[in-house]
Amino acid sequence: MDESQARKLIVEIGKLLYDRSYVVSSDGNVSIRLDENTVLATPTMTCKGRMTEDCLALTDMDGKPLTDKRASSELAMHLLIYKMRPEIKAVCHAHPPHGTAFAVAGLAIDKPILSEVILTLGCVPLTDYGTPSTDELTEAMKPFVPHHNALLMANHGAVAYGVDLWQAFDRLETLEHTAKIAILAKTLGGAVDLPADAIEKLVNIREKAGYLTPAARCQSCGYLHDNGIVCGSAQIAAPAVPNGAKVSLTREELIELLSKAANLS
Repeated sequence: MDESQARKLIVEIGKLLYDRSYVVSSDGNVSIRLDENTVLATPTMTCKGRMTEDCLALTDMDGKPLTDKRASSELAMHLLIYKMRPEIKAVCHAHPPHGTAFAVAGLAIDKPILSEVILTLGCVPLTDYGTPSTDELTEAMKPFVPHHNALLMANHGAVAYGVDLWQAFDRLETLEHTAKIAILAKTLGGAVDLPADAIEKLVNIREKAGYLTPAARCQSCGYLHDNGIVCGSAQIAAPAVPNGAKVSLTREELIELLSKAANLS
C-alpha cells in the first residue's frame, strides 16, 4: 500500500471508530507501517471522526517526526508492537465501551464462549496499568504482545493489530462485540463455556488455517508462555477506594458488579 492509499484508509477507519463510539473527542489512535522505517499515524489532539488526509503524521520507527505534523502521544505503543511483531503492519487503539468496561473492572476477555472468537482472535489478556504516553504503558504490554493480537490495558482501553488496517480494526470490533455479549449473557444467568474437546478442535482448525499460531494457546486454559506469564489466571485486586482501604474481589464478583452497573445504565 502506498502512502496516498494509507492516508485514505486511516481517515476511513477513524470515521468508523468515531461513528461506532469506539472513541470520542480526541481519544484513540491509528497507524500503518509503510515500510521498514516509516509509520503513518493519526495526529495528536484530533477527533478521529474529523480527520483529513493532510493532517496525518509521518515518523520513523523511533518516533522522530518526518514532517511538521505531530503524531499521537501514544505512538510508542504502536512502535513497540511493530518492533516486537515484524509481520504487523497496522495498529488500532480505542476505548470501545464494553471492552473498556472489562479493562476498568480488572478483567481479561478470556472465556471460551464463542467459537468464532476462539478461531480468529483468541484470548484478550489484561495488562497492568501504565500511565498513558509513558514507558509504564509499553513495559506493561511487552510480555503479551508476542502472543496476542489484541490487548486490554487496565483502566485505559484496548489495542488491536494486524497485517493490515482492516484486520486490526476487525480484531478490535470482535473484542468489543465479545465483551458486549459476555455482559449481556451475565444478565441472563451467565455464559456457558465451550467444552474442552470443542476448544481443542477449534484451536487445531485455527492453527492449520494459519489464523493464529501455537503461541496463542491460552484461551481459558492457563497456557504458560515462555516468559512465565499465565493468561487470565490471577485473582484481581481492586484499586484503593477513596478512604484508603483496599478490597479484593474474585473474577466472578467483579463480573457481577459489572453486570449490575450495565443494568443501571
